[in-house]
Amino acid sequence: MNRFIFMLLGALSVLPAWGQHASDSVWVKKNYYKQERQIRMRDGVRLFTAIYIPKDSSEKHPILITRTPYSAAPYGEQQLTPNLWNSYWNNYAQEHYIIVVQDVRGRWMSEGQFQDVRPFNPHKQGNEIDEASDTYDTIDWLLKNTPGNNGNVGAFGISYPGFYTTMAALSGHPALKAVSPQAPVTDWFRGDDFHHNGAFFLMDCFGFYTKGFGYPHPKPISVAPVQALKLPCTDNYNTFLKIGTIKNFTKLTGDSLAFWKEIISHPHYDDWWKARDPRNYVSNIKPAVLVVGGLFDAEDCYGAWNLYKAVEQHNPGTHFNRLVMGPWYHGQWAAADGTHLGNVQFGDNTAAWYQQHIEIPFFNYHLKGKGDLSAIAEANVFFSGENKWHQYDKWPPVAQEKEIFLQENGQLAWHKSETGFCEYVSDPAHPVPYTQDVHYIRTRDYMTDDQRFASRRADVLTYETDTLTEDLTIGGTVMADLRVSITGSDADFVVKVIDVFPDDFRYPNTPPPNKTRDAGGPYPLGGYQMLVRGDIFRGRFRHSFEEPQAFEPGKIEQVKFSLPDVAHTFQKGHRLMIQVQSTWFPLADRNPQQFVNIYEATEKDFVKETIRIYHDKDHPSGIILPVLKSGM
Repeated sequence: MNRFIFMLLGALSVLPAWGQHASDSVWVKKNYYKQERQIRMRDGVRLFTAIYIPKDSSEKHPILITRTPYSAAPYGEQQLTPNLWNSYWNNYAQEHYIIVVQDVRGRWMSEGQFQDVRPFNPHKQGNEIDEASDTYDTIDWLLKNTPGNNGNVGAFGISYPGFYTTMAALSGHPALKAVSPQAPVTDWFRGDDFHHNGAFFLMDCFGFYTKGFGYPHPKPISVAPVQALKLPCTDNYNTFLKIGTIKNFTKLTGDSLAFWKEIISHPHYDDWWKARDPRNYVSNIKPAVLVVGGLFDAEDCYGAWNLYKAVEQHNPGTHFNRLVMGPWYHGQWAAADGTHLGNVQFGDNTAAWYQQHIEIPFFNYHLKGKGDLSAIAEANVFFSGENKWHQYDKWPPVAQEKEIFLQENGQLAWHKSETGFCEYVSDPAHPVPYTQDVHYIRTRDYMTDDQRFASRRADVLTYETDTLTEDLTIGGTVMADLRVSITGSDADFVVKVIDVFPDDFRYPNTPPPNKTRDAGGPYPLGGYQMLVRGDIFRGRFRHSFEEPQAFEPGKIEQVKFSLPDVAHTFQKGHRLMIQVQSTWFPLADRNPQQFVNIYEATEKDFVKETIRIYHDKDHPSGIILPVLKSGM
């Protein structure tokens, strides 16, 4: 979240021609001016707000706002944000939108006290505030004080600003006509950023808070003080393994990172976590909603799918609620290049297509009364593998839930196996890495990475089908349904859905892969094991996220959990693979494999254990797939 959100509010990863940038920059500076205001909230706190106003007075203009904890820089009324000319925001400038960027309370140049994912208060009275009321008060001020506005307001934002966009939708301001929460932070315990199914996403959380975001801003400040920790090396696997327990990480954070301490004080899904999930409050939404996310978003994939579903469930009838899911990493839809992720190609520039055919028409229609939205379906979802957009009148679409079963000898089949189990030893001292690369910062490309490195490990179980004789298309929620026993009292379970490419695979119009070690050709894609979807589940939550429960050593139990939705076609000639393992390091923290408070565990609490995955007729293990087209 901390690394890629700046694609919207800073430099993009791939930029158009510099000549076009220069031309657009000249145009923007000639046709826009900037105001900076400290807007007073109902409790007296003032929020820094940058307002970019078109000089054109031939018509009234809509307001488009993003609220951010990542800085509304550049500061100074003579300094315009480069996003107005070097990103697709230039389209909004050409349409003469009033663009507003605001520092949320307690961040950067805004007053007040910052609170992470501040809970929505549906029963506010008097001067009580939340992020929804801050949005309401901001909109009210803008309508009364910004020259040339047409009385219509929209809100959008990616990641944390996506959360604030959801809060905007809850503000109830009648002028707010359209919102687009994009990769919105939604549930930090069950799926987004810092936990997946109760397992702590250590690397992202530790990096995010210790590289500056977690340190408080007691007073408004335009440049954050350097607070980064000096860690011993650039290999995150070794670095995090040497640091060891969560207690050791907590010592490194010092006394300033309040939210880190709150996280480790709430090790299961209690009322504290529930209050921070905006899905609990999304009934009676008034503005039109466009939820956007990436199939391969390493940070907030869960939030996009599940916020859309919650709005749909709690606002039945004719309310405008649309979903867009493209083949993107976190924020890639706002970048200039949406053709590929890592080694996997998607054909056309899906990011540019989305910007021009969905987002800009959405806001133009609702804020300017311009154009129509007949081409935007209820659900607009890109299917990787096939590399095509599909449109549906609901999501998930009608699918056949088919369970594919784990078999002896590493096979997958649609029928149950008669006998057997597979087992592996899970050793917290030698956890399975989440990628074969050596790096410190978590890579975004791991979401489509080659899994051959994992297939070679003895503590990873690998199952695959025969070569598919026709396409197999899945769309919707994948369920892992395992029957397990363990020799300890707790364990994690990682399940990965993988597309195995043919041995002679390569993309059209690409050169052959390396012939020799130094040939310099592209990555060899023959036999590539593309991660389509993977997720982790903390076994203690198999009965309830609210009430964790220990395993009884040796007892066979069901562990059933959902993975974020999938939209993928396994093409004819490919194979479907499932991998099962119990560590995914340092992406997720290590489970001591004893039923202890993991945030308080010491080195002696970490033990090896033997894990069995059963696949006999009385204890079948499998993966439930939402099949749209069968390939077997």
